[in-house]
Amino acid sequence: MKTMRYISTRGATQPMGFQDAVLTGLADDGGLLIPESIPDVSDWLDDWAKLSYQDITYEILRLFVDLPNDDLRELIDRSYANFRHPEIAPAWSVGPIHILELFHGPTLAFKDIALQFLSNFFEYILTRTGQRLNILGATSGDTGSAAIHGVRGRERINIFIMHPHGRVAPLQERQMTSVLDPNVFNIAIEGTFDDCQRIMKSIFSDLDFKQRYSLGAVNSVNWARVMVQIVYYFSAGLYVMDQERVSRVRFAVPTGNFGDVLAGYYASRMGLPINRLILATNENDILARFFNTGEYSLGHVVPTLSPSMDIQVASNFERYLYYRLGEDPAKLTALMRAFGSTGRLSVPPLADGSVDALFAAGVGTTADTLATIRKYHELYHYLLDPHTAVGVHVAEQHLQAGEPTVCLATAHPAKFSEAIREATGKDLAHHEFLDKLADAETRMTVLPADETAVRKFIEEHV
Repeated sequence: MKTMRYISTRGATQPMGFQDAVLTGLADDGGLLIPESIPDVSDWLDDWAKLSYQDITYEILRLFVDLPNDDLRELIDRSYANFRHPEIAPAWSVGPIHILELFHGPTLAFKDIALQFLSNFFEYILTRTGQRLNILGATSGDTGSAAIHGVRGRERINIFIMHPHGRVAPLQERQMTSVLDPNVFNIAIEGTFDDCQRIMKSIFSDLDFKQRYSLGAVNSVNWARVMVQIVYYFSAGLYVMDQERVSRVRFAVPTGNFGDVLAGYYASRMGLPINRLILATNENDILARFFNTGEYSLGHVVPTLSPSMDIQVASNFERYLYYRLGEDPAKLTALMRAFGSTGRLSVPPLADGSVDALFAAGVGTTADTLATIRKYHELYHYLLDPHTAVGVHVAEQHLQAGEPTVCLATAHPAKFSEAIREATGKDLAHHEFLDKLADAETRMTVLPADETAVRKFIEEHV
């Protein structure tokens, strides 16, 4: 089998292997790394339907990585050994839809599925090369805690995670700041998540600084994150199609940064019969507006009950645009530069009049979120976290007979117990792991939304 190489969306970076792509994170030309080709797995779907989650992971990842097979299997097994459910990502029929539970990992969020693998992979490479790595990341909530729990205590890795000060859920903040290992640095930025991402991308674009301090990325700008998330679309899609005896499936995806739904886009391109990807946003609706109008234009970030989606600039959107523009790096680069200066871009409709017929998109407001949490608790005795509730609300607007809809459940409801209480009037959402955090000692550093301040902090702590 030919080894996959990785290229930049902007076309000015030399192709590289998987290991270099993961350690590089953001491409040196400012673009995002993508596989040189997308494998077609249509002929293997019947066989894969019988496999365990770990075995499907192996079959998909071996198409993208340049690791010995035994090493890959060992990394996969180690990455999912601490999950709280034997199926890793079980799917349940709840009312009119199927809920894909992605929150059974160490930090009770879907980010664990990719970041447990990525953390183990970083250690695998660094142990063999003798190198050190300083991870720089930005989080609107769950990425930070999942990344921190993945690399805490590892000898060859430091991790610097920026989050918007006072703009993540209190429990999400405590999950990060209660980790006191000496290789973990929590930075609270006095600004929004978009400020955190802007600082991160600017620092990564300084190639001298990036090389001098051996910076690596855990955000979904890192291809490995998207790659590992492709797996649960296949696992759930094949399971639900088999259970319902149908040949096509829909996925509803609450999204802010476009990474999770992008994995579904790749799954579709690889041959999984997804008839519709239903993109769901909260009031920060830049992505929903794009797929409904073709225009992607910045607004102001609005705080909501689903803070992980309180984003305007979706970092993974560039990967999708690359394909939407016919895999033309020059066209993509020009469009991204124009967006950088004007805060808006647009694409013309396709021949069928749509922006992309694979996608449907909608918005779930705060009122919709609370009503959906309340409804699913009262009718089906099932608790949705607020992000998943946004996905379910939009999914219900796009139901289609003969095509089951799977909604991704991105976090355990106990991570957002205040929203659950507001919706139901009851204190229903608890988890032993989270309850223990209430009295935990915490540590973080508050910095202004200033790149120079973050650089200085990194220099002083590596």
